[in-house]
Amino acid sequence: MNQSALPKVLTYALFGLVLLFLILPILIIIPMSFSDARFLTFPPRVYSMRWYEAFLGSAAWMSAARTSFTVALLATILATPIGIASAYAITYSSLRVMRLLRLMLMLPLMVPIIIVAIGVFLIYARTGLLSSIAGLVLADTMLGIPFVVLAVTAGLQSFDHTQEMVARSLGMNRFRAFMTVTLPQIKASVASGAIFVFISALDETVVALFISGGETQTLTKRMFTALRDEIDPTIAAISTLLTVISFLLILSIGLFQRKANRR
Repeated sequence: MNQSALPKVLTYALFGLVLLFLILPILIIIPMSFSDARFLTFPPRVYSMRWYEAFLGSAAWMSAARTSFTVALLATILATPIGIASAYAITYSSLRVMRLLRLMLMLPLMVPIIIVAIGVFLIYARTGLLSSIAGLVLADTMLGIPFVVLAVTAGLQSFDHTQEMVARSLGMNRFRAFMTVTLPQIKASVASGAIFVFISALDETVVALFISGGETQTLTKRMFTALRDEIDPTIAAISTLLTVISFLLILSIGLFQRKANRR
């Protein structure tokens, strides 16, 4: 083998091993979710939809699923406009304080999630927001804003800002110029950020373990509790469904970006 090609081969081999390490749990969980056995077994001896039917037929699981999807949707609705406004201010403002604002908005991505969860719990314990939909939505909004800021900032940096300036020079105010000229051209970035917020809120576990409970128990917390109390194969079915949903949403981001590039 050519010595100059050896580093490239090693790089590809390392990449393949890392990729295999990441997808191996998925390749195991998905077949297990179709098992007919009472306990988690791999490979399944008999394939069945038993645990999907158990999930869809359980009032407790369905209640947790509704809570998770409701919270994820509301967090996306709140985080997206806040993130857009923040990204716009950070990108175009000349104030030095915007650097500090960007740093503060990125803190949920930099601070260990367990520290964030403890801090949120202590605040909610004093404000009465524990075990409430509002508390979950606010926490997931805080965790989701950085995704929107990063995505929209990238879109704004590739956008020709003079187009908006021309619209404003013709009589439009800043908000109308943004909505009419800028937003349509960065909508792929906005959609990407919003989808990441939804996925993040739907899969969030650590904070939910601290602040959710009772009727507001999220799907991920119920899964964690079920794993602690009893290894129920229903968890494998739910994990597969969440993986498929996340994959489809990530795929939609690629489709948005492709359509935007064509235009």
